[in-house]
Amino acid sequence: MRIRVSTFRFVLLIAACCGAVNGCVVAVGGAALGGAIVVTDRRSMGMQLEDAQIEYRINSALDNRFTRESVHIEVTSYNQKVLLTGQVPHDKDRNDAEAIASESENVRMVVNELTIGSLSGLSSQGDDNMLAGKVRSALLDVPGLATGTVKVTCADGTVYLFGRVGTKEAEIAERAASHVNGVKRVVALFDLLSDAELAQYLHEAPSNAPLPAGNSQ
Repeated sequence: MRIRVSTFRFVLLIAACCGAVNGCVVAVGGAALGGAIVVTDRRSMGMQLEDAQIEYRINSALDNRFTRESVHIEVTSYNQKVLLTGQVPHDKDRNDAEAIASESENVRMVVNELTIGSLSGLSSQGDDNMLAGKVRSALLDVPGLATGTVKVTCADGTVYLFGRVGTKEAEIAERAASHVNGVKRVVALFDLLSDAELAQYLHEAPSNAPLPAGNSQ
């Protein structure tokens, strides 16, 4: 889906109005574009919207290629990096899904974690959602990791971590996630920041945001 310029400006206006709260769902034409606009996310608001559009475009293309009952594919985009998780019946389906994602507008890379086999049921998907929630909760209490900087998704007991983080922050997040009961594997898909970039984010962080260990108010 390509959003017209006037529509996109309207979306940005809505998003700007959300800056006073923790997040809001941005909708276009009655359809929500992904999740919430999160002010503590280190992606720009525009990039958060772009990632939501990428997920929408890829999901639409996958729906055109596959019947709904034949595959289970979850699409996650962070900073134009796309993760594919779920199950497909054949290698060709796995390759086709990756090609669709790779060819989608503004995608810079694709991480294909699709497995070959029977589709997971609602119970298994529910377990993954609960596990992702447990990891998010665990990350809230970790010293040295600012709230909202890490995005979490889960598939088949594997936890995937996204974010624009420093090297130490990445290590802290991976360690904390790996200690959550039920996590089989942690895959870090972080975009690592330079010391200068991280210092800039910490300088601009809200006064009530947690600071990395070793810093004080």
